[in-house]
Amino acid sequence: MKLYAEPVVIRNGRPEAAADSDRDTGRDLTLTGRILKAHNVREDGDLYHIRFDSLTSHDITYVGIIQTARASGMKKFPMPYVLTNCHNTLCAVGGTINEDDHQFALSAAHKYGGIYVPPCMAVIHSYNREMMTGCGRMILGSDSHTRYGALGTMGVGEGGGELAKQLVGHTYDIKRPETVLIYMHGTPKPGVGPHDVALALIKEVYDNGFVKNRSMEFAGPGIASLSQDFRNGIDVMTTETTCWSSIWETDEKTREYYRIHQREDDYRELKISEGAYYEAWIDLDLSEIECMIALPMHPSYALPIRQLKEDPYTILKQAQDRANAQLGGKAEMDLVGKIGPDGNIRVDQGIIAGCSGGVYENIVQASEILKGGSCGSGEFKLSVYPDSMPAYKALAQKGVLTDMISTGAVWREAFCGPCFGAGDTPANGELSIRHTTRNFPNREGSKPGEGQISAVALMDARSIAATALNQGVLTAATELDLPPLSTEPGSFDPSIYEKRVYSGYGKEEPEYELRFGPNIKDWPEQPRLTQDILLKIVTHIGDPVTTTDELIPSGETSSFRSNPLRLAEFTLSRRDPSYVAKAKAVQAVEQARKEGNLTDEVQHTEAVLKNSGIACDLSSTVIGSALYAVKPGDGSAREQAASCQRVLGGAANFAREYATKRYRSNCINWGILPFLSEDSQLLSEGTWVFVKNIRDSLKGEKIEAYAVKDDNAVKVNLSLGDLTSEEAEILREGCLINFYQNN
Repeated sequence: MKLYAEPVVIRNGRPEAAADSDRDTGRDLTLTGRILKAHNVREDGDLYHIRFDSLTSHDITYVGIIQTARASGMKKFPMPYVLTNCHNTLCAVGGTINEDDHQFALSAAHKYGGIYVPPCMAVIHSYNREMMTGCGRMILGSDSHTRYGALGTMGVGEGGGELAKQLVGHTYDIKRPETVLIYMHGTPKPGVGPHDVALALIKEVYDNGFVKNRSMEFAGPGIASLSQDFRNGIDVMTTETTCWSSIWETDEKTREYYRIHQREDDYRELKISEGAYYEAWIDLDLSEIECMIALPMHPSYALPIRQLKEDPYTILKQAQDRANAQLGGKAEMDLVGKIGPDGNIRVDQGIIAGCSGGVYENIVQASEILKGGSCGSGEFKLSVYPDSMPAYKALAQKGVLTDMISTGAVWREAFCGPCFGAGDTPANGELSIRHTTRNFPNREGSKPGEGQISAVALMDARSIAATALNQGVLTAATELDLPPLSTEPGSFDPSIYEKRVYSGYGKEEPEYELRFGPNIKDWPEQPRLTQDILLKIVTHIGDPVTTTDELIPSGETSSFRSNPLRLAEFTLSRRDPSYVAKAKAVQAVEQARKEGNLTDEVQHTEAVLKNSGIACDLSSTVIGSALYAVKPGDGSAREQAASCQRVLGGAANFAREYATKRYRSNCINWGILPFLSEDSQLLSEGTWVFVKNIRDSLKGEKIEAYAVKDDNAVKVNLSLGDLTSEEAEILREGCLINFYQNN
């Protein structure tokens, strides 16, 4: 795999060096450019205003989105909106509240005209692949792995605020994204699967930001060597590269997928055009890809399994030290202890699940590798989660269900739990290998703050099956003498959905009453931005990257995501357990100000500012908490990573950069000022930051700000990056809900 940062243009179907003159017309000739242009509802230079063909959310996010849209004036769903129930399907936490949310969604589908997919019927992205994609379409989802590019559909994962905008008739506004060509050729080796290709790609592009906020466009003769399931498996993992979206060329295999799913009319051929211009490109030789493993605690910590087995102690010690530094002493991960006396690495658990792992072909091929073997009766265990009930039926008809169970594997339902810590949580100290999307800390369900830690390494289903065949000894599928594995697509029975899914689009029932469970609460009111603002930094995080899972943990907390105040109690709980108390203390200071009382600390800050010649009146200035992080927001699209800060009085973030567009958008939609600064030394915990004339500065004027600590006021350099006019107005109003209510 080779990365080329220079622009290229397509000539005779291949990338060639581009001239400056190729750029203006060539950008519109990419698949990305053509699809975006078709969905742009207003000409505005390089700023696109996009209306999507459909929306999708799952049961961690849809309540908040619908509540936001209701408060903003929504009367019906103006486009198909799929509400799946694949995350909070276990009611082990919080009594009835998960199922209460499901009933809320069903009532909303009736009232507003939505599509309701009951629990355990399908993983969110599998349902959308099977039923909602179409070549040339765009789908917006409130889950970061909203990726359907291999089916000719641009999927975009964003926070709930962006879906709420679509629901009330507004647009998704984005500057024309740059496009990176992934030119594929060659054929994967037997035993190499989609996760191997995806992890190899993530390894090469994550740290250097090669595709950050860009569109990835897959083309080239290598695509023909891949089945449609294989393509889908690569595509869904493009989220972990930090790209904005993805799109692929389509062909007869794509047409066959649509034909099997009885939607052949949704197919059309997509091919890269002569003259298409790309800002960068990647030469990807599929024949060079090896079986990969991504060590804890990020998908980019990937390397060939072969390389790991050649020097297990050095590599695992390095990964262990890196993980323990990130854990900050809360718990100790022991990876070196997984090396046995014979030098082999032993793992404790295997999982094949979700939108990346649980697809039909992955499970079929894993079954063929394991057939006639045994997972053993020791510590190693294997669980398999098909991604939808139609896939479940097809696997059962093929005999795969029987074959897998016969090896000692455990068969589960369609459920996203293993991806975020709500299913098959390993025991303390165990190492789990998973064909799932992420291996961030706590994604497997452990609680380092309570001394618990287990480790997750990402691997492809084929190598997980090979490891299971060796009863837990880490094994790459390419180490086995494999016969040709089946790539024949499975059958699809649409009646499974016809009998259980409520399809109410275009059939809204305005008089239908929403069904509220006791845990479903409205969003608390948020203040408008005052001319000046005073911020106290209550947490300073110096880690290279801060994930959304650290900002608001996944797992058991997901059950409380319909209750803003209760969920907020978990904010940063696994990274800075004292954050909530510190944020609430600042919130109390703001409440006192509103009641006409400035605390001694605020009076002192005001005196320091005035003594430094800085005019201020803190009695009429909103006071809020803030955090500093080097690069926050990697990972999930969940808006709660921002809304929980806001509920606790958070008013700003300071960062060197934001890991993803979607997290920055979440901050803006919740009225959190997304400041950028290189002055991290001035932004330590406990520092007050006074920002003068911030309402006017949102127009693009220079930001005047001062850091106050002890008796000193020091000028601090801040910027907000590019803001659209609507984003600036949302920040002035205090949040998206206020913006819609007041406009």
